[in-house]
Amino acid sequence: MIETDVLILGGGLAGLSTAYHLKRRFPGLSTMVVEERARPGGLAGSFEKDGFTFDHTGHLLHLHDAYGKKLITGLLKGNLGAHQRSAWIYSHKTFTRYPFQANTHGLPASVVEDCVVGFMKTVHRPAALPFRPSFEAWCLATFGAGISKHFMFPYNRKLWGVPLATMTTEWQGRFIPKPRPEEVLYGALADQKKHFGYNAEFLYPKRGGTQALPDALAARVDSLYLGCRANRVDLRERVAVVEGLGEIRYRRLVNTAPLADFLDLASPLPSRVREARRRLRWNTVLNLNLGVARPKVSDKHWVYFPEARFPFYRVGFASNFSEHVAPRGASSLYVELSRKPGTREDLARLERRVLEGLRACGILKASDRLLTRLWVRIPCAYVIYDFYRTRAVDAIMAYLRSQGVESIGRFGGWKYSFMEEAVLDGQRCAERLAKG
Repeated sequence: MIETDVLILGGGLAGLSTAYHLKRRFPGLSTMVVEERARPGGLAGSFEKDGFTFDHTGHLLHLHDAYGKKLITGLLKGNLGAHQRSAWIYSHKTFTRYPFQANTHGLPASVVEDCVVGFMKTVHRPAALPFRPSFEAWCLATFGAGISKHFMFPYNRKLWGVPLATMTTEWQGRFIPKPRPEEVLYGALADQKKHFGYNAEFLYPKRGGTQALPDALAARVDSLYLGCRANRVDLRERVAVVEGLGEIRYRRLVNTAPLADFLDLASPLPSRVREARRRLRWNTVLNLNLGVARPKVSDKHWVYFPEARFPFYRVGFASNFSEHVAPRGASSLYVELSRKPGTREDLARLERRVLEGLRACGILKASDRLLTRLWVRIPCAYVIYDFYRTRAVDAIMAYLRSQGVESIGRFGGWKYSFMEEAVLDGQRCAERLAKG
């Protein structure tokens, strides 16, 4: 039987960061990272096909923490390009700037009026909200009926796939900016070029796609085992059974896999934890990556699509992040569609609908030739913040901590986050492990 002080399940950013920081600061602890895929990175990894580099949808580096910025830019020194965001919304046959709530200029006059009048009502006659409002109620109170009707409601229903009255506001935080009244008015009258929100600027690797970051971390980690899937974890005995390695006895365990998946292979679980597991909700994302035989099919970075007539909720242009992710004279796109977990799809039929939608909004021309395509399925993509989530996660985490388990990262921590936060989760986890 193999023995280790720390066993890390998952070689994505959170798991690799944990191992990296343990090695640098606490080299006396033996550490193993097991990853079921043949490459490190998890959802921050990339694929190569026909000269294109495709990511798992749009993964960009938004660096806000001083240590996170220093670490990541140091790891990717010389391989980072800086960008000012060019994000847009397509609705009413018009492209408008992101965020919608501050940029209605160019939409039909009746839509602009709906949005501005509704927003001003929230300013002059603010609605009282309960202690824990639903996301639906919060949108109406924050942005008004017009903005909610024309963007917030249709887009978020399409993304999350659940009634917005069943969702809390715990997830949105920095992700949904609220403009000032004068900004809403100006953005209705003119093309407002002000950047709003946490992602106004971003970094992206010049070469290698997002895979460059996990590769840089993995090169600095010892005892990384690829192609090794964890099949069972005995929490009482602190033993994990891993394909290709057999039984591994650990002192502390770090899980970065989706929390629901980890609980399904862990035992024993008390009834309260099993019940909490049944409360966890998430959605699945289908990502169609396309290589097009035309340079610069768009001058944008990504576009949101709130209207039901389009099957996708977002389209991005990775070849505008880096010229090296597509062959010379070609463009790459990623197209994101949300589904309920377990939904079966006729991908050929769905692809035809996607292409029809891309032509209808003018992104693709009828004459465009596709050089390649790659469907990527992300079974657990977005954690759903319903009114059961926080209580369920708190109960699960309390039990796991009592069993010597840390569950971290976007999916291990069962939250809505971004790449820098996953790296910082690993750093903080390493500090806790060293103290305990």
